[in-house]
Amino acid sequence: MAEQERPRRLLRLVQEGKLDVLRDELRLEEIPEARSWRWGRLGDSLLHHAARLGRRDVLEFLIQEIGMDMEVANGDYKRPIHEAASMGHQECVSFLLERGASVDCLKKADWTPLMMACTRKNLGVIKTLVEHGANPLLRNKDGWNCFHIASREGHPQVLQYLLDVSPSCWDTESTTGRTPLHTAGASTNLTGGTAVGSLPSWTLCRMGTSASPGCCWRNTSCGCPGCPGPAQGSCDSPGWLHPVPGVRAGRGCQRQSDVPAAASPALRSQALHVASAGQHVVATRILLRAGLQDAPDATGTLAQQLARRPDVIQLFQGAQVST
Repeated sequence: MAEQERPRRLLRLVQEGKLDVLRDELRLEEIPEARSWRWGRLGDSLLHHAARLGRRDVLEFLIQEIGMDMEVANGDYKRPIHEAASMGHQECVSFLLERGASVDCLKKADWTPLMMACTRKNLGVIKTLVEHGANPLLRNKDGWNCFHIASREGHPQVLQYLLDVSPSCWDTESTTGRTPLHTAGASTNLTGGTAVGSLPSWTLCRMGTSASPGCCWRNTSCGCPGCPGPAQGSCDSPGWLHPVPGVRAGRGCQRQSDVPAAASPALRSQALHVASAGQHVVATRILLRAGLQDAPDATGTLAQQLARRPDVIQLFQGAQVST
């Protein structure tokens, strides 16, 4: 085999997961420099490629038998665990963590493996990282934490889990003042509609409280006054909000009158503008019922001026009559 062909052949074997052939080819007494070989513009190692493609057995061989450094970084300071987390390969993530890989290592722009895992809807990977000590409150250079990122992607199950393990992770702003609420409002990744239709009311209900979402969300008996029983239909308990629109309020829910006091005036106004601009009836209704007042934004525009759908316009007209 020509010397210049050997690195490319080894890389191909790793990418294809042909461990038996790789074991025969990779004799370090013949090619000790294999540990330091790099490919591509960023200088990815064999470990980076194995982790990115989910080759758990190849990872184990390269680390345990060949002695490659599992903390090797490429030109973006990305380590193999970043690759495995970003691609949703839970077995690779688990193996690396069990071998002692750093759980909160930073790549370029200060992204942790947990942040990268939150770009994908793979709750198992996220749980594995958190159970090994990953910190959900860390922020990247733009000021985003993992909750911000999950809000952008529109993953309700991931958001629920993050709130359960770190109740304050929603309470953050980016370097430009963007909250997870804004991020959810701009997202169109939730099944069945835009994120603002489901997430803002849920997020607002959690402001000022560390309680878990209402038990009725989990389809058990509800504990708030006026709710007759298990979760069915829409909330008929006056004065209460539930984290998920269309589900009855329960223990852990927030009184409507408490929500405005728990959130800053600027955030409340911005939330109403986001909901109105997106023509989201459910989110606008809940925000107005929560007592949010329509105030001009930095450009002097009222939220109701952004409404185009007749049912959204009617909500603002009804709020004016009631006041």
